[in-house]
Amino acid sequence: MTSSPQKIGFIGLGIMGAPMAMHLIKAGHQLFVYTRSKVHAEIAASSATQCTSPRGVAERADVIFTMVPDTPDVEKVLFGEQGVAAGLSKGKTVVDMSSISPIETKAFARRINELGCDYLDAPVSGGEVGAKAASLTIMVGGPEAAFERVLPLFELMGKNITRVGGNGDGQTTKVANQIIVALNIAAVGEALVFASKAGADPGKVRQALMGGFAASRILEVHGERMIKRTFNPGFRIGLHQKDLNLALQGAKALGVALPGTAQAAQLMQACAAHGLQELDHSALVRALEILAKHEVAAG
Repeated sequence: MTSSPQKIGFIGLGIMGAPMAMHLIKAGHQLFVYTRSKVHAEIAASSATQCTSPRGVAERADVIFTMVPDTPDVEKVLFGEQGVAAGLSKGKTVVDMSSISPIETKAFARRINELGCDYLDAPVSGGEVGAKAASLTIMVGGPEAAFERVLPLFELMGKNITRVGGNGDGQTTKVANQIIVALNIAAVGEALVFASKAGADPGKVRQALMGGFAASRILEVHGERMIKRTFNPGFRIGLHQKDLNLALQGAKALGVALPGTAQAAQLMQACAAHGLQELDHSALVRALEILAKHEVAAG
């Protein structure tokens, strides 16, 4: 255990949230949970208390984590009827680990601060694998004192934990992360489609590239997915589309051109148009394969 037992709330027990919450439970903390989906069997069998609303979680816990899909979901969980805000009392801390709009995050933080509570935006990178292994990268925006208080809890869920700056800066960092990841997936996809179409063994091409300057985690993990055709979701195309839309909306507001991001977003849109939005984002390669009329490897 890295910290004394605390009363912790966790809202959103999906692919990412469930294993993250389990790390907190296994560390001996008292958890109060709420989710719209079916409660994960391991959590249902644990010491966690299932609440009937986000408000119920906030009333019982001192630190409340949220891990839900999109900006409107966070707003509803926090400020909707029976939301977290209705159950808060002064001195509590709300930590949103979803990937949402940096602009809206700043507004959410102000509303929570007005209730006498701290707010941290702490989106993560690492996918389902990182959530299960407690090796997530966590990018945090918010007051330093609140960050230091919550850090022992972050350390139960992640390895690379950085306070980037004030509220909204964590979400801005996550958007930047998603730009890099999307463009790398597209680059790996193009390289493997090219190599395979040219008649080379894509598996051996990937192996050779892993020893050179082109080596990356995307080539290692997602390149293998493209070759083995294992597109079961760790992080869905639909969610990555949402993140790239945040990047493009932010770019428009800032007067910044993001041409590579726009292209990657269109490739994901092409996948969605073919009904592939529920697949892992490594399946972006399917859009390139459709254009080339050639698959990297046999299914």
